[in-house]
Amino acid sequence: MILIAAVSKSWGIGKGNDLLYHISRDMKFFREKTKGNIIIIGRKTLESFPNGAPLKYRENIVLTKNADYKAEGAIICNNFSEIAEYINKNGKDKEVYVCGGAEIYRQMLPYCSYAYITKIDDDKPAEKFMPNLDDENGWILKESSCEYNEDGYTFRFCTYENRLAKTLL
Repeated sequence: MILIAAVSKSWGIGKGNDLLYHISRDMKFFREKTKGNIIIIGRKTLESFPNGAPLKYRENIVLTKNADYKAEGAIICNNFSEIAEYINKNGKDKEVYVCGGAEIYRQMLPYCSYAYITKIDDDKPAEKFMPNLDDENGWILKESSCEYNEDGYTFRFCTYENRLAKTLL
């Protein structure tokens, strides 16, 4: 599995059930990576999408503890076993991306082999954070792009590898 996120300097990812940043180059990167693949998100993340609808051209798995939760066009899973079962049946030829929010990142982090992190050189106030991969045991920075500038923000695309990744599938 691959984690994908855009983070501030303090690894903030959101505030008020919304992303901290809406940078078109980052959004394009996200679309290109995840399109045609499987994404794993939490209920709150799904509900933050336009019209609370799953993202098009992806299989949306929603991980929630609420056994009665329904979302048209999404696969609802209540635990890791259900996710693994679905992916084993339906995802052999697809990448699996963990797309947030904060609690989903924390829960799924040990099972991710890689992470695509857009590091934004800014520190907007955030309510939600993901673990700082620079400080996480087993995670190493493999690649970092050149700096980009858009809408007054400087950012780079970074690829991390988890040398201690556990197997979920």
